[in-house]
Amino acid sequence: MTPPPSRRRRGAGAPERSYPRRGSVRRAQMITTYGVGSMIAVDSESFIVAGTDSWNIGAAPTIHEHRLQRILGVRSFRLPPASNDTSKDGVRVRRFPLWHSCPICSSLQHVRGFNSPPGKNECGDCQEGLVPSRFIVACAAGHIDDFPYWKWAHRDNRAEGASGHCGGEMRIRTSGRTASLRSIVVSCTCGIPEVSMEGAFRRTALTKLKVRCEGKRPWLKEAPAQPCSEPPRTLQRGSSAAWQPIVKSALSIPPWSDGLADRLAPYWDDLRNLERSEIPLYLKILTVREGGEISTEAVHALLDAELHEDSGLDQEPGRDSAYRALRNQEYIHLRSGNAERDGSREEQFVCEPPTTGSEDLTRLGLARPMLVKRLREVRALKAFSRVESPDANADVHEAQLSLTRMDWLPAMEVQGEGVFLHLDEEKIDSWARSAAVAARVERMRSNHRRLLRERATDPTSAPESPATPRMVLLHTLAHILINEWSLDGGYPAAALRERLYSDDTMAGLLIYTATSDSAGSLGGLVAQGEPDRLAVALRSALHRAEWCSADPLCIESEASGAGSVNLAACHACVLLPETSCELNNGLLDRALLVGTPEDPSIGFFRRTATH
Repeated sequence: MTPPPSRRRRGAGAPERSYPRRGSVRRAQMITTYGVGSMIAVDSESFIVAGTDSWNIGAAPTIHEHRLQRILGVRSFRLPPASNDTSKDGVRVRRFPLWHSCPICSSLQHVRGFNSPPGKNECGDCQEGLVPSRFIVACAAGHIDDFPYWKWAHRDNRAEGASGHCGGEMRIRTSGRTASLRSIVVSCTCGIPEVSMEGAFRRTALTKLKVRCEGKRPWLKEAPAQPCSEPPRTLQRGSSAAWQPIVKSALSIPPWSDGLADRLAPYWDDLRNLERSEIPLYLKILTVREGGEISTEAVHALLDAELHEDSGLDQEPGRDSAYRALRNQEYIHLRSGNAERDGSREEQFVCEPPTTGSEDLTRLGLARPMLVKRLREVRALKAFSRVESPDANADVHEAQLSLTRMDWLPAMEVQGEGVFLHLDEEKIDSWARSAAVAARVERMRSNHRRLLRERATDPTSAPESPATPRMVLLHTLAHILINEWSLDGGYPAAALRERLYSDDTMAGLLIYTATSDSAGSLGGLVAQGEPDRLAVALRSALHRAEWCSADPLCIESEASGAGSVNLAACHACVLLPETSCELNNGLLDRALLVGTPEDPSIGFFRRTATH
């Protein structure tokens, strides 16, 4: 037989074949909710999002953020592709989990065993749609697999030394008596007694069955199994613990924020390697080719900024030094500002002081706020984790997004506005020297250190806890202000975000809105930063923090929150939606703001308000 002629590619990046469309999500959700390795339910089916090396990005826009690109080691970021019913670009998905059940005959087996008609996911005997398994197993190394139903049902029901499967057919049914796992019963036609799913979620449940992680990565095409020593855990298919994104972000700040860096991105490697005397000629050639003049002085400023950033990293080696340097650069520009009249219309960072001052803010220990009238943030999906929630300071395994290394990462850019607050560092240092304040923070710090050691691969090299009086104060202050502004400014709390700047040289926080939906930049948040209005809002927020509906249990708490890293903080007073908080609602204590009934003096704002 004569082989068919090879199919011509009809465009760059066109797939070899057309895949059926299985639903759609918003682009932003591909970074925060349904990223690579996550599970997504489409109607009655379940899929896992494939790795970026199988995406067909087509004409998806390229995003540039020079500082973040260098830290993450990529050449660019790409917005997830937006496709319609006729386009051939899009994000690939693969069916997962592979074990399904039939709601009519209760058969439980691999999806291939149902003899489904072509293009349908239904039981070949009952013509009823199949139900994906509610349960999966995952480990802290990022691997994921189907739940071992056969081993679970046959535990304690096999002869000593028996090997191999029994040859029976599995069944699953729900008694309907209760909503607990006890009502979900698994059986086999080989005659073993029925077994409920009760106890499947215990940490040692699978380990006792001698079930080991097989190192499977079904989101990566043809990925070999990895050796893994992590114990597998049973999870609900839709559990948040089954997929946690590891997102890194950066604000666009001068000199990278005026659009010139994006324009020069394809030529940056050449510019970096040229002698300074050769740059003017190169820019003239570039101008002739693409049009539009490019200032030699502006290019020199970009190159100098890059060299300065590199020297900063050399002076601060160690874990996450690049991210600390990135925050330090942002802090400097947030304090110094960038007036709108000094930039062009393409300027993406406008930060100005208010025209009026406020003695109330000074008495409370705050310096004059900065109004961030325009900002751009790029959020890139670096990796993801399973079972254990990623923490900015915890050592979690980062599961890879592709089998082969790509020179781009999926990302999104958002435009917004915000208010930057800077606290008086001398007053903070004076307050932090109090023995009572130090004792409260040390309790939180010791619990956090224990958590970091438990998560670390090598407990002796676990990172240090960032819990200090300054950091806990700034973090809790950001939370109560977000809650206050969500009531007074009309923004939902989930649309506001915090960005903390805390170490020996920084004492600031940025509260901003940067979202692509209707709660975007409308000027309302900047209005909250006017000194007189800010002073009223801050006093109102502190007044609310003095009392919680869960008191006295909340204020007298010895430890609270995940990992016991909080003190006086609960959902009724301080905690925020997870999208708003940088530290997963950890390291919070409102007593450090307003004091306790027994010792009001430990509250920073109680002390500063009286001086």
